[in-house]
Amino acid sequence: MKELLKKYSTKGISYQAYTKLIQSLYEQGKATGDIQNEDYLHYTQLSIQRMNRWNKKAVLSEEAKSNLATINQPQNWLVIAEGWCGDAAHALPFIHLIASASEKIELKVVLRDENDELMQNFLTNGGKSIPKLIAFTPEYELLFTWGPRPKEPTAMVMKEKEKKGKLDKAFKTLLQKWFNKDKGNSTVNELIELASEAVLVD
Repeated sequence: MKELLKKYSTKGISYQAYTKLIQSLYEQGKATGDIQNEDYLHYTQLSIQRMNRWNKKAVLSEEAKSNLATINQPQNWLVIAEGWCGDAAHALPFIHLIASASEKIELKVVLRDENDELMQNFLTNGGKSIPKLIAFTPEYELLFTWGPRPKEPTAMVMKEKEKKGKLDKAFKTLLQKWFNKDKGNSTVNELIELASEAVLVD
């Protein structure tokens, strides 16, 4: 695992570079990843709009800032994502916000389809769900993982899939409303809690 994390951490790019890459490809009529079609181009457009909105509006609460200060050991956060992924568009701006506010966290992003070996080691229920955040020490010791969504929408998705076998348009609209109402608070609180607890493990 150490060698795997070391290998892919060197391939990671900054959040700013990630957003520029998505925008640049979109302007060329392309999406990130292996699938290139009008649907994925449309999803990419939506993701760009969502990230831009959160980049402008995202803030950390005073409680989150206080809890963030309890992290006292350095840790690297490597996020597996794709530019067309709606869940990544909702999560990454807040992951970036946390990392930017802490001197202890270094954030890098890698694309899923280009890094299948890494993705295969961090599947969610057997699937390549993204975003997937992998946290590890500067010595490449795994601390924790998170993703692809906060606990509440994850439970909503599981219940819907059990009920209908898929996520229809009406449910996706409902999920979008949940993220808009939550304003990243669940993502921020869950990640800060995981990061704070992780450094307590000897």
